[in-house]
Amino acid sequence: MLLMSCTGLSRAFDRGALFDNLGFELFHGERVGLVGPNGAGKTTLMNILAGKDTPDAGDVRLHAGARAMLLEQHAEYPAGRTLFAEAKSAFGELLKAQDELIHVAEEMAKATDAAEHNALAARYDRLHELLRHNDAYAVDHKVEQVLGGLGFVAEDYERDLNTFSGGQQRRVLLAKLLLASPDVMLLDEPSNHLDIEATRWLENYLAQQPQAMLIVSHDRYFLNRVVTKIFELHQNRVTSYPGNFQQYVRLRAERHEHQLREYEAQKEYIEKEEEIIRRTHYGQMAKMAQSRAKKLEKVERLDMPTMIESPRMHFGQVVRSGDVVVSAENLGKSFGTNTLFSGLSFELQRGKRLGIMGANGSGKTTLLKMILGEEKATEGELKRGALVDFGYLDQHLKLLPDEKPVIQAIWPNPDPDLTIQKMRDLLGRFGLSGPIVDQPVKELSGGERSRAALARLVVEGANVLVLDEPTNHLDIWACDALEEAVREFDGTVIVVSHDRYFLNRVVDLLIVLEPGRCEVVYGNYDMYEALRANREKAAKTEAKRKPEPEKPAAVAAPASPGSKPPKRKRKFPYRKLEDLEKDVAQREATIATLEASLASAETYRDANKFQETLKRFEDEKAKLAKLYEHWEEAVELN
Repeated sequence: MLLMSCTGLSRAFDRGALFDNLGFELFHGERVGLVGPNGAGKTTLMNILAGKDTPDAGDVRLHAGARAMLLEQHAEYPAGRTLFAEAKSAFGELLKAQDELIHVAEEMAKATDAAEHNALAARYDRLHELLRHNDAYAVDHKVEQVLGGLGFVAEDYERDLNTFSGGQQRRVLLAKLLLASPDVMLLDEPSNHLDIEATRWLENYLAQQPQAMLIVSHDRYFLNRVVTKIFELHQNRVTSYPGNFQQYVRLRAERHEHQLREYEAQKEYIEKEEEIIRRTHYGQMAKMAQSRAKKLEKVERLDMPTMIESPRMHFGQVVRSGDVVVSAENLGKSFGTNTLFSGLSFELQRGKRLGIMGANGSGKTTLLKMILGEEKATEGELKRGALVDFGYLDQHLKLLPDEKPVIQAIWPNPDPDLTIQKMRDLLGRFGLSGPIVDQPVKELSGGERSRAALARLVVEGANVLVLDEPTNHLDIWACDALEEAVREFDGTVIVVSHDRYFLNRVVDLLIVLEPGRCEVVYGNYDMYEALRANREKAAKTEAKRKPEPEKPAAVAAPASPGSKPPKRKRKFPYRKLEDLEKDVAQREATIATLEASLASAETYRDANKFQETLKRFEDEKAKLAKLYEHWEEAVELN
C-alpha cells in the first residue's frame, strides 16, 4: 500500500539548489536507505517529509490516516520527568483511551436511564476493542523491551531525564519513536550514540517491523542488515536501487558503466554525423546534409555520467619501525574498584592493523592512551618497539588549533622541503581544496575537520597511526577512501571504532572489550561475529539439555604440585593456525563470489544454474562454519 508520495520537490538556499523536481514513493513494509555525500540535502529532505520545513516547489502527500514521524536530534525535558514516564508517553492516545474507559465504566455504574446506559455501554465496547486491537494492556512490557534493547537498565527507569548524557537522551527519543510506531518512520542516523550490542538489537527490531521507513545512515553495516532499497541523493535528484547497501554499490557501478558506454556511443555517432555534414553541406549532397543536420538537432544529448567522487587519501611512505610495535602480557586497568579489563595479552607486528571495539565505557580510549604511554597499567606489562613514532587522531579532533587557517594548522613548523603548493596538493588528496584551505579550522564542518586532521598525520610522518573513531564525521565515500589509504599504508595502524564495516575491511587483529572479559580475535569483524554466533549456538544447545539426576559427589584426588589442568580432547585433527586462516579466507572469498552470482539476474534465467549455485553456496557456508570451529579449537589447543 502506498503511504507517502513526493512530486516535484525543490529546495534551494543561498549556496544554490539542494535538489530540484525530486519525486519518489514509499510503500508499506519498505525499508529505504537514503545516502549521499555530505551537503547533498538529506537532512533538509527529511525535515520536509516530516512537515518541519517547506519546499520551494512540489508537495508531499500521505495516505489518508497515515502518520509520519521524524527522529528528533535534541529534546528538553522538564525537571523531575522520569525515563519510564517519558518513554510511555509515546502511547499518549492509548493512555487517554484507557483513562476514558475507566471514566465510562464509572458512568455506566451510576446510569439509571436505559438509553443513557446503552449509549455508555456501546462507547465502552468501542474503547475496549480499540485497546485490545492495539495490545494496550501490554504497554509497560513494550516500554521495558525497547528501553532494555537500547541499553537502559531497570535502575534507570525512575531517574530524572536531565541526569542522563546527551547521547542517552537521544536514545530516549529513538525509543519514543519506536514505541509510537508511526506508519512512516523517518530515521536520521538512528544508530548514533548506540554501542554495537544496542545497534544489533535495533537492526533486528527494525527488520521485523511492518512500517515504511526512510533511513539516513553512514553505517554501511547497518544499511546492509536493515534496508531493502537505497535512494541515492546526488546532483539534485534521487536515484533508486533495489537491495541493501552492498547490492547498491554493485548496481551503481554497473549503471555507471552502462551509461558511460551509451554516452560514448552517442558522442561517437554525433561526431561522425557532424563530419559527414561538414563534408557534404554544399553541391549535390547539400539537401542530404541538411536532412542529417535536422535529424541530429532532434537527438536528445546525453550528459556525461558521473559518480560521487571519493577523496584520494594516501598516507605516504614512512620510516620503518621494529618488527614488534606493541606487545602486552596480562595487561589490566582499574580505577579504584572499577576494573575496565584484565588479563589482556597480544602482540602487534609491524605492518599489521589492530582494531579495538567494545561498549561505551569499556575502556577502549583508555587502552589507546596506555599504548601511547599517557596512562599506566594497573597490572601486567606493555612494551613498545624500537623506532616507533605514534601519530594520534583523537575522536574530538583536538589535534588542530581552532583559530589557525587550515593550511597553517596542518603545517605548524614550515619545512623547506614542504612548499605551500605541496601542502595544497596534500589537502587536495584529502578532499580539501580552493578557499577552504585558508579558512580558520573552527569554520570547518565535522567531516572537513576530520580530513584535515588526517592530512596533519601525513605531515608528522608517523609510522604508527593511532585513530580513535576516525569515521565519526565522514560520509560513506570518505570512509571508503580512508579504508583504502589505511590498507595501503606501509606502517602500522591501531584503530578504535564502532564502525563494523570499517573494521571488517581494515583490521587483521581485533581486541573486543566486554563487561567482565576481553577477547583477542585473529581476524576481522566477520570472524568475531562467526565466533560469537558459534558460542551462542553452543550455549543454547547446552541449555536445552536436560539435567542429569544428581549423584553423590565424588571426592577428587588431590592434584600433584605443579600439575596442569587437563586439556579438552581434540575434535579435529591438528593443523597449523596459519593454514586454517588461509583456508578460512579462501572459503570466504568463494562464498562472496557465489553470493554475488546469486544476486545477479543472469543466474535466475537458468533454473538449473540457480539451483546448482544455491546448493554450492549452502555447502560452502556449512564448510566455513566447520572451519571456524576447527580454527577456534586450534587457537585454544595448539
